[in-house]
Amino acid sequence: MKAGEIRELGIEEMSRKLNDFEEELFNLRFQHKTGQLENIQTMKKVKRNIARIKTVKREITNKIFIG
Repeated sequence: MKAGEIRELGIEEMSRKLNDFEEELFNLRFQHKTGQLENIQTMKKVKRNIARIKTVKREITNKIFIG
């Protein structure tokens, strides 16, 4: 998911996506520890998506409070 796509979402949708990605990351970590995860790069992609969503949410909330 790209930052431009995230910016098009509303705050509530971002929160839902964030929860989905965090749940997916939990499941991937569990699979990794049990040796079931074949492609570790998926964890990296999910972590980046989580960081992107958190960054965009922070930008939006700072604009609301500052501007």
